[in-house]
Amino acid sequence: MKITDIKVFPTRVGNHNQFLLKVETDEGIYGWGEAGLAGHEQAVRGVIDYFKQFLIGSDPMDRGAHWQRMYRGQYFEGNLILTAGISAIDIALYDITGKALGVPVYQLLGGKQRDYVPAFATVTAPDGPRLVEDCQMLVERGWPVIRRNLPLMPDGTGTRGGEVYEPRESLANTAVWLTKVREAVGPAPVLGIDVHHRFSVAEAASFAQRMPAGTLDFLEEPIRAESPEAYETLRTMTDIPFAIGEEFDSKWSFLPFIERGLTNYVRLDICNVGGFTEALKIAGWAEAHYIDLMPHNPLGPICTAASVHLGAAVTNFAWLECRNSPTENLGRDDHELFPQLLELDGSRYPVPTAPGLGIEVDEKVAAERGSNPVQFNHLHRKDGSYTNW
Repeated sequence: MKITDIKVFPTRVGNHNQFLLKVETDEGIYGWGEAGLAGHEQAVRGVIDYFKQFLIGSDPMDRGAHWQRMYRGQYFEGNLILTAGISAIDIALYDITGKALGVPVYQLLGGKQRDYVPAFATVTAPDGPRLVEDCQMLVERGWPVIRRNLPLMPDGTGTRGGEVYEPRESLANTAVWLTKVREAVGPAPVLGIDVHHRFSVAEAASFAQRMPAGTLDFLEEPIRAESPEAYETLRTMTDIPFAIGEEFDSKWSFLPFIERGLTNYVRLDICNVGGFTEALKIAGWAEAHYIDLMPHNPLGPICTAASVHLGAAVTNFAWLECRNSPTENLGRDDHELFPQLLELDGSRYPVPTAPGLGIEVDEKVAAERGSNPVQFNHLHRKDGSYTNW
């Protein structure tokens, strides 16, 4: 069996862009993959065009060799644009191999270790009574793990375009309402917050210290991750577990955070980190340090399916991010575009049994839709200076 073509489909699901990829073979078996880095579709397309030059004509089942060839075949080390492209191709090659052998992808990863993959819901309501009500509703509907997205401040007071965000004002209010949420839902549900690396070390410490002990079970991406040393400093200032890694591009990015004990949950994104081939290595490394995976899953059904297969096959797994909960249905499970996909059952994804990923894509729909013009979020403070999105 040989690869005959690699096609890309930058397409739109709701108001969200997705970068879908199809690898075709001379035996009629094909595989689907997805790249992360939403908003950078044209850059990833360029990477795929480069990879096609040497992948066409090769055996799609040589997945590990292809990963090394794509990653090591440039003088410059990998980065997210390269590894997003590698991820999409790697996932598609696993899909092909599973179909060729007549087995689900998780059988290629060591076999099934669980019957379902647990998920967590995200609450996006603004700070206030609605936030508490939404969290209580999720608990009543059987969601034992809830993440709160750090809210942005109202726009209209800045000097430049985009949204106004003042970390100090935001963290003070959010800490108050998270404390109220914990009082309302009781001690049993897992409660976390995604800061989206908007804080400095001092701001993150102040935020954590404003809440009673036991309020939060994890603090996700509190600061930017370029400096592990900054995380080491923050680690001495709070005992809340950290969840880090959604923007990492390889096992080497995870190295200091795993080896120095700087993260308690690995937030790898299988569509950014290098697909199944790299994710399995990170999972084993994390297991050796008693760290569970909590995969980043903000994209669409292909990313979800790949993450479910990974979650089914590894022992050290906590929860999968879900963007179709009762509090955040973003419409990404689009049945017109994806006539076959993995369906959520309550607060979990049943492990599929179909060969490959268990996903189908309507290519005509994908091609007709195209992708949205790229819209970047440029947050700024009231004084006009830019800050992290």
